[in-house]
Amino acid sequence: QLQLVESGGGLVQPGGSLRLSCVASGLTLDYFVIGWFRQAPGKEREGVSCSSSSGSSTNYADAVKGRFTITQDNAKNTVWLQMNSLKPEDTAVYYCHARIASIESWGQGSQVTVSS
Repeated sequence: QLQLVESGGGLVQPGGSLRLSCVASGLTLDYFVIGWFRQAPGKEREGVSCSSSSGSSTNYADAVKGRFTITQDNAKNTVWLQMNSLKPEDTAVYYCHARIASIESWGQGSQVTVSS
């Protein structure tokens, strides 16, 4: 069974940066599609970014395009989300997600708060 553990959230001022990490255990990420989602208070969970299993293809939500970058190192079974030029509207709980066929797993979530 695949387990995901996130870290790296916190409080940052507008314009600042944070890097979220997602470490997988139990299975290798080699064949999983990886994604980052977020959920702000009172809002539905939304997709932020996703990456193919090889990392060769990535996609971003329009709201974060040009500011966020998803990367992965399958040898370390780790995925990162680099977040730059953060805005107050980026405040949310961020979740790591991995899926292949009928197997999927969610991380526990990491709070990101952007405020002055």
